[in-house]
Amino acid sequence: MGTSRRVLGRLAGPLAALAAGAAALGVFWGISGRRAVMNGLVTGFSHPVRQAVSAVLDPLPVSGAELLITLGVLAALAVLAGAVRRAARRQWLAAGRRLAILAAVGVWIWVGVCLLWGAEYYADSFAETEGIPVQPVSVEQLAATAAWFAQRANETADQVPRDETGVFAVSTGEIFARAQGLYDGVSRRYPSLAGPQRSPKAAGYSYLMSLTGFTGYIFPFTGESTLNVDCPAVFLPVTVAHELAHQRGVAPEQEANYVAVAACADSGDPVYTYSGWLFGFLHLSNALYGADPDRWAPVYASLCESAQRDMAANNAYWAAMEGPVQTAAESTYSGFLQSYGQELGMRSYGACVDLLVARWCPANLAENP
Repeated sequence: MGTSRRVLGRLAGPLAALAAGAAALGVFWGISGRRAVMNGLVTGFSHPVRQAVSAVLDPLPVSGAELLITLGVLAALAVLAGAVRRAARRQWLAAGRRLAILAAVGVWIWVGVCLLWGAEYYADSFAETEGIPVQPVSVEQLAATAAWFAQRANETADQVPRDETGVFAVSTGEIFARAQGLYDGVSRRYPSLAGPQRSPKAAGYSYLMSLTGFTGYIFPFTGESTLNVDCPAVFLPVTVAHELAHQRGVAPEQEANYVAVAACADSGDPVYTYSGWLFGFLHLSNALYGADPDRWAPVYASLCESAQRDMAANNAYWAAMEGPVQTAAESTYSGFLQSYGQELGMRSYGACVDLLVARWCPANLAENP
């Protein structure tokens, strides 16, 4: 009896914290289908907290998110190593307590992710907030819009600096500096995107991000946008715009992609404009290739040589990064998206096509300039 009490006494705290965290997750999932509750959680808690923390960390020259993640991983490894040492000495109670503490902390971190970011997936979407009607897209509309984007990319391709091989060559520092005021134009078109300016941060672990196939992320606990600066720079401007869209509450990846292209298009900055047009063309042409390869061929061929060089350099970089690490990371992230009702998983990155066609299909431009 004395031993049982001692075991319960040592484990009671961590197990209670673990149970409370599991209960909190259960409550969240239970109310996630109530749109009004999620809207209130987002506007009354998630947005204000992220904006407040990101304002404090914005002056930092490095990513506070990356620092916290690093410290968190090191702390978790230290606790895990302590549990392994105690298990090796047959100190089962001490080892179990550390594992219970680790599990409890992990569950409460997940609770924080749900409250600070997961709720966004169940609140009103960007398209709903702005009243953007999205209709099914025909192959003809898709081909026409892809060709229109190719023309815009061609017009701006020679407005950006290039290296001796003819590839896009703008430094990370300049791209980040040009991000100031990036959302001024698009927020006039879409008022829900208005918000405080935050600085993008370069990831110190950029190469590791490339191995996992990621170009950037927003960290729920700091509200910061951290960017992969190892990959080719041509899509870094539009990726900055994408992560800033997340900062402004656009959670679904397909909508963040559309908002990124719209922000670049309305920015008036040639570096961002070109990156946005080419990124939009990439998604449209990929969709067109899947729908009708015969229509795709002349559209892709209409892309100028400079833009094709940029696409080739980007493709070559990511082809070299393919491997089991990237496959596992994409599978994990797809599971994360699907856990919040994003059924397309990683494929949702290509679903911005409907929004691009809705705004820029040549047949619609007379009505939506």
